[in-house]
Amino acid sequence: MKGLSYRVTEWPPPLHAPMQLALFGARTVPALRLDGEKISGSRAIIRRLDQLAPEPPLFPADPAARVRVEEAERWGDEVFQPVARELIWAGFTHSPEAMVSYSEHSRLPMPAPAIRAIAPAIARMGARLNRTDTGVARRAIAALPGQLDTIDGWVADGTIGDPEQPNAADLQITSTVRLLMTLADVRPLIDGRPCAEVAIGLFPNADGELPAGALPAV
Repeated sequence: MKGLSYRVTEWPPPLHAPMQLALFGARTVPALRLDGEKISGSRAIIRRLDQLAPEPPLFPADPAARVRVEEAERWGDEVFQPVARELIWAGFTHSPEAMVSYSEHSRLPMPAPAIRAIAPAIARMGARLNRTDTGVARRAIAALPGQLDTIDGWVADGTIGDPEQPNAADLQITSTVRLLMTLADVRPLIDGRPCAEVAIGLFPNADGELPAGALPAV
């Protein structure tokens, strides 16, 4: 969006956690190395990019509108994004072979048979790292409709959803919506909602499919 050149480094999950901790002092992705500067976390990265390349802006100029966008962005990062991690890692413990579909465009040179062989161990490690299991997933699914209502409310009042000028909250929230739409057990809760339309508009292509039955019914 900013027109900046960049290079992506991809770590194998869940081994990204110790690697990120060693390199950036925080175990989560994303992180950005800008010359000698190290920036960890999507919210910090977005603000640094707005300083580096002000156009197009990722926050509205109006102070009141900016407060609304920042609050939605914070909620998307702290409340909503963990839901996707809890659900997908819980689902992988039941359908580890689904990891192959999420690696379709991975930069890591690992063939599908190798992924299938190590997927059960990776799923168990990822679930422990994200403190999730079937019970956590069931509670997350039960809370999801209310969370999606919150997001649709932000689409309705214009906090997010402008296709001509996506903002920081759009990027934070709808990327998670788009990932959740790859989970067959929760996709019916999202399809047809305004937030689904925004997510597909910003992220039309999303690798992966976690098959139905991998997550518990509520």
